[in-house]
Amino acid sequence: MTVHAAAAAAPPVPYGPGLLGFIVVAAIGVALYFLIKSMNKQMSKIEVPREDEQERSEPGARPDGSR
Repeated sequence: MTVHAAAAAAPPVPYGPGLLGFIVVAAIGVALYFLIKSMNKQMSKIEVPREDEQERSEPGARPDGSR
C-alpha cells in the first residue's frame, strides 16, 4: 500500500525530448546535408580509368607506367 501511495503522490514527469531534442536532431540533419554535399563534390573529382583503357594497358603494369 505504501508503494502505491508514493507513486500516486509523485508529480507527473514530463516526457519527450522537447525543444532541445528537436534542435539537436535538426542540427545533425543540417550537418549530414553538408557532409553529403561535400562527399559528392569530392567523389566527382575522382577520375576512374575507362574499361577500354585498362584492357589496353600491359597486365601487371603499374598505373604510373613504371615496372
